[in-house]
Amino acid sequence: MGIFTYEFEIITAISPAKMFKACILDGENLIPKVVSNQAFKSIDYIKGNDEPGSIKKITFEEEKITYETKLEPSSVGGSVSKISCKYYTIGDFEITEGLKASKEKALQILKAVDTYVLANPRH
Repeated sequence: MGIFTYEFEIITAISPAKMFKACILDGENLIPKVVSNQAFKSIDYIKGNDEPGSIKKITFEEEKITYETKLEPSSVGGSVSKISCKYYTIGDFEITEGLKASKEKALQILKAVDTYVLANPRH
């Protein structure tokens, strides 16, 4: 089994608290609404129950991928999402295009959530 890790940051216009609420607390409802090609296989709590520090397992695909996301205030307003991804591959399979596609998918999701929350401030 191979493990490939990469990290990246995404800056959005909404505050870390609103991004946490939208992506983490209400993600299973909001994300399929704002990103049409996003489907969850399952969602389970490993630790906690929607409070900071909770661990939620969201199954998207067959291969194992873990994401760790930190939401911090941006110096220009909004938030910075610092994302660390680990891919666990079967055998010695290397993924290079998959890493790029995963980053694009995360960017698409966070930007769609950002746009939705800006357009629906009561969310």
